[in-house]
Amino acid sequence: MVAIVPPWGSSIHAMSLITRLAFRSALVAPLVALATPVSAGVGDLLVAPTRIILNGGRGTEVILNNIGDDTATYRISVEVKRMRADGSFEDVAAPNAREATARDMIVYAPRRVVLPPRQPQTIRIAARAPAGLADGEYRVHLLFRAVPAAQPPVATPADFKGIGFALTPVYGVTIPVIVRLGNLSAKAGIANVGKIMLEGKPAIAMELSRTGSRSTYGEVRVLKAGMKEPLAIQRGIAVYTEVDSRTVTVPVTAELAAQATGPVTVQYVELSDGAPPAVLAETTAVLR
Repeated sequence: MVAIVPPWGSSIHAMSLITRLAFRSALVAPLVALATPVSAGVGDLLVAPTRIILNGGRGTEVILNNIGDDTATYRISVEVKRMRADGSFEDVAAPNAREATARDMIVYAPRRVVLPPRQPQTIRIAARAPAGLADGEYRVHLLFRAVPAAQPPVATPADFKGIGFALTPVYGVTIPVIVRLGNLSAKAGIANVGKIMLEGKPAIAMELSRTGSRSTYGEVRVLKAGMKEPLAIQRGIAVYTEVDSRTVTVPVTAELAAQATGPVTVQYVELSDGAPPAVLAETTAVLR
């Protein structure tokens, strides 16, 4: 299985189906924290929002919409994932006690939907925290996986000997579902800023650190004096509670590559809960 990590911290899995999936953010309920609208390829399934935060016990909704020309079936399930130090994710086959609690408290319905073309479907999501559960942040990932239609048998030559296989790629998309209990806080820092070459193109690498009782989420901006817009920007950057720090690489466009030298200011700006953007961390560096 191949996992591709999109900028908001979810993952796209290559699994089975000739279906393309995409994300679009839209405000569904006041307890939902939305990511910047992002597309995961060009697709037939729209999911809104692409990131959910549940504060307390109230629930919310996710809207699925089939914009394709054919009826499609999707199975919905909960996955446990851990962030690595490079910002990618690993699937967790044996969750620890905290991860198992997060998985078990999420309730949702329906778990399987059949969507005719241009037909939306609401998925209801809530968290039922067990009595006495400690304050903190608990996270799982909700997977929307396409169910492949039945395929006709593959014809083989009469003189063929052996075993033949026909592989059909299927795609699924995950979004994070975060439950926050209690009055949580977080602080962030930026270190080791420097310019690197990534696949022959300039990029700005750094390390984001996090402390506190919750994750952080936002965008990294690289600013340079005299430029109205950021020299480089990377949206949808999360630092989850299982890591104290992670690396981030911010590509520089070809048009601005010549400007990626000299003094810069780097900011980690939080975008969450519908609140105004807040600078979580800021530092200066000299790009060489």
